[in-house]
This record gives sequence, C-alpha cells and structure tokens, in this order.
Amino acid sequence: MNLFVLLEFFSAGHILLIVLILVILFGGKKIPELMRGLGEGLHEFKKASKGDAEKPEEEKKLNEK
Repeated sequence: MNLFVLLEFFSAGHILLIVLILVILFGGKKIPELMRGLGEGLHEFKKASKGDAEKPEEEKKLNEK
C-alpha cells in the first residue's frame, strides 16, 4: 500500500486525534519504545519475506552444481 493512498483517507485532524489518543493511553515516554518495536517488527517481516523469495533461487543454484 502506498503512503500517498493512506494520506488521501486521513486528514491532519485525524492524525492529530490518533497521536493525542496514543499520548493519553501510553504516555510520552513509552511511545518511542513502541515505535521502535514496531519498526523492528516490520524490518524482520520484510527480511523474512524477502528471504523466502530468495531461497528457491539459491536451491536451484546448489542443485545445478
């Protein structure tokens, strides 16, 4: 999903409301930790999905030798 597609659905008011709710629920100190964890999770997911796509190619190369 493209970032610009998401921006069409959310206005500045929506984003501000979401951020305000997050600050109320988790507090200002906990949000960077949550975002860091989310980023690491996305990174691992992308790495795993990319790794699965590359495995068949690597197996073909090994079988050819």
